[in-house]
Amino acid sequence: MKALKSYELRQKYLDFFASKGHSVIASASLIPENDPSVLFTTAGMHPLVPYLLGQKHPAGTRLCDVQKCVRTGDIDEVGDATHCTFFEMLGNWSLGDYFKKESIEFSFEFLTGVLGIPVDKIAVTVFAGDEDCPRDTYAAGVWESLGIAKDRIFYLPKENNWWYAGATGPCGSDTEIFIDTGKPACGEHCDPSCDCGKYVEIWNNVFMEFNRTKDGKFEPLAQKNVDTGMGLERTICMLGGLQSVYETDLFAHVIEQIAALCGKTYGADEQTTRAMRIIADHMRTATFMIGDENGIVPSNVDQGYVLRRLIRRSVRFAMQLGIDAARLSDIAQAYVDQYRAYYPELGANEQKIVGEVSKEVDKFAKTLDNGIREIEKVLRYVQGDTLNGKTAFRLYDTFGFPIEMTQEICREKGYGVDLDGYRNAFAEHQKKSQAGAEQKFKGGLADSGEQTTYLHTATHLLLASLKKVLGTDDIQQKGSNITAERLRFDFNFDRPLTDSEKQAVEAAVNNAIARDIPVVCEEMTVEQAREQHAVGVFGSRYGEIVKVYTIGDVDKQICGGPHAEHTGQLGRFRIVKEQSSSAGIRRIKAVLE
Repeated sequence: MKALKSYELRQKYLDFFASKGHSVIASASLIPENDPSVLFTTAGMHPLVPYLLGQKHPAGTRLCDVQKCVRTGDIDEVGDATHCTFFEMLGNWSLGDYFKKESIEFSFEFLTGVLGIPVDKIAVTVFAGDEDCPRDTYAAGVWESLGIAKDRIFYLPKENNWWYAGATGPCGSDTEIFIDTGKPACGEHCDPSCDCGKYVEIWNNVFMEFNRTKDGKFEPLAQKNVDTGMGLERTICMLGGLQSVYETDLFAHVIEQIAALCGKTYGADEQTTRAMRIIADHMRTATFMIGDENGIVPSNVDQGYVLRRLIRRSVRFAMQLGIDAARLSDIAQAYVDQYRAYYPELGANEQKIVGEVSKEVDKFAKTLDNGIREIEKVLRYVQGDTLNGKTAFRLYDTFGFPIEMTQEICREKGYGVDLDGYRNAFAEHQKKSQAGAEQKFKGGLADSGEQTTYLHTATHLLLASLKKVLGTDDIQQKGSNITAERLRFDFNFDRPLTDSEKQAVEAAVNNAIARDIPVVCEEMTVEQAREQHAVGVFGSRYGEIVKVYTIGDVDKQICGGPHAEHTGQLGRFRIVKEQSSSAGIRRIKAVLE
């Protein structure tokens, strides 16, 4: 195997698939637009859902990219050898073009021919079959024809080898590719589904041929697609024969910086190593969240809450290592410097990144002071020698006070903490939160129904109307979330709108609707879109073909769609609420009646 740096693997991947007729497309934002089912872009396919469902992509039927992603479901696992909250996904897609055979052959050629991975180091899994889809003997046969031994081809059930885009939407069986690390098998039935560490997954090829409906049915898609994803971090780790992703060039320099700040040695003991890894991971993720083209800031809701949690966890582990938490902004700066060449939005938002990290660290320092005072107060009334779990959870939920710190302070004062009670209270809180989230995000990932389509078009009219009424072209979209019932639109503005301004915005949108203006879609290069003064986030990679939607003399925007055919389809637009979203950002919620 050939040890590679991160920039080398990115380029080799894109060059290889470009040679196979794939168009190289830019990474989409970490913050999904008009997708109510997820807080962050968790895979390369999320921005491509409309095209997986049959809409034509301007770059063609074969695509590849390096997509920035965030997944926080395994946040408690961060600190081990492979888990990260932010990661880069190398992906290639076929939109109704090639299918299983070509996809597997491309993957095999890249792994063995370009990366030099020995065939006997590769293990694969395929779908075992059930009532929804038969056993995938075809994919297994392709792997075998390429030289993968039968005893390295494993048939696994849906929980392992079936990929869903979300509650609804494109899905299908997959074949997953693993590197055999050489560790001994954990038992007679050891296979890639176990966690013993013998097999590490690096690539997943999803064969999307079904659409999952709201009632759980699997309907054949109009076109069969291939969606693949290779984790940059894990692949570099495996190629280099390293023990963890934190030893790759993506993290090594920051780990050294953290070690210098605390005067401790990485790898000296499990607790120190885990704390260093968590800080390195969380601060990288925070840097990308704040610096994204649709960047966010810490808050108590949605994406901002996740960001806040990551920074505050970093503070806690910095304190554990004896690091002045104010130095976390230096780590954010190190990541900006490392990635700015490949992700120029980080350089453009450099001051914002460092400033927001510093503000949140300062804010949490006050939270810690309040939490400590509250613990000292409640301990005066504790009967016996144990703080009850509900109180411990209240300290966490109300003051943001980590349970580990509560335990430490209680221990110093001769008290224990009812951890079972704390976990029960936490589980109850999660249950309520999940129920609320399920209701909130009930639209599903691929909800491209008529009403959501109309609301999407309404956001274009809303942005144009805000610029007109407020008298400035500096107004930009800072976030959008659409369900079948309403739209939510965030924009930069430093004060609440007056009642008369809201009425004027409503009137401007409704005037455009009443004019029944055709919505015209054109494909052009980014440079041509810029020359035509189209609104959009312009990347640094020119030549890429984009879709530009024009609504008469009202609006011209770069957008992936879908849209109404003419504005008269929308009905009547009404603003339900206008409020603050975060510092300098306002939020409008509106409906079509």
